[in-house]
Amino acid sequence: MSKKILQAFLFIGTPISLYFVPWLIVKAWILPLPDSLQGQLNQALDHGFDGVILHIDQPGKPPVQLAAGYHNRDQQQPARPDALYKIASISKLYDVVALTKLAAQGTLSLDSSLADYLPELSLPNTNRITLRHLVQHRSGLPNFTDAPGFWGGPHLVFDECLALIEGQPALFEPGSDSSYCNTNYLLLDRIMQEALGERHFDFLQREVLLPLGLTSTYASLAEAPFEAVMSGYHKGYEPDLKDQEHGMVASAADIAAFVRALNEGRLFTEEEAALYPYVYGHGGWVPGYQSFVSYSRKDSVVMVALYNTTDSDLYNWNLSQVVNGRLLKIYRRD
Repeated sequence: MSKKILQAFLFIGTPISLYFVPWLIVKAWILPLPDSLQGQLNQALDHGFDGVILHIDQPGKPPVQLAAGYHNRDQQQPARPDALYKIASISKLYDVVALTKLAAQGTLSLDSSLADYLPELSLPNTNRITLRHLVQHRSGLPNFTDAPGFWGGPHLVFDECLALIEGQPALFEPGSDSSYCNTNYLLLDRIMQEALGERHFDFLQREVLLPLGLTSTYASLAEAPFEAVMSGYHKGYEPDLKDQEHGMVASAADIAAFVRALNEGRLFTEEEAALYPYVYGHGGWVPGYQSFVSYSRKDSVVMVALYNTTDSDLYNWNLSQVVNGRLLKIYRRD
């Protein structure tokens, strides 16, 4: 009897499940691989992306630098591999590199509390949340970017961002769980700035970026050459989102060089490397821009994939990850 019930459940449940399957994502996954990386980028345009930038490199091979679609859709400017791009949360890798160096110098301690550095805060558990908890998204603090209307509003400064979560309870006890939270890095940035007496980006640029020759990485949109920045678009919203400020801007080649140096241990002394508390690849999302950088320890391949079309349901986010996997398959096949 139970077997018949299970069969009935599968018979009824499967059509219901299939009804909710995002078929374009399934189609993108099962299509035959194109003959080339450029062919896969062109196929991504068929899936609804306005523009894509790809950088892949591996020791002993020339880097692959490709683009498809539009740099600026309204002006019909073709996408170009050397364009600047809003890297969104990929910037967290840069933040943690700066923090690690400051910790090794003794300027900050990863195991000191949030209250030790910002005692004026009225957030939950500040005396028990450490900088390490912030880095690893284990603070339990509410995420200010989850506040209703945040992404559609004007750029906010530090106090305005914290006001969005004022009075909200902790999500969990510090260190007991993890939940991705931009509030953590908002606080880390302020702590580093106060400890340094300057922006931590200026410290990072002096200590890391310029020694690596990374001159196409900028602290903000306001500091980057505007025409070189790729336009961004959001489904259901026609205007170009390029002029919205969302932090760091960089070229795909600069992102790749930074992440390779991070993974190969060239950013740190031995003492600093032992302190580094975060991941070695990342993704990023702001309206109009979604970005990915990965490093494979198996074959030392670095891939940066940048897409300039987003949507509110993160459908394009999932779709782009399918495309990313196919790009790597093509690169390794060829």
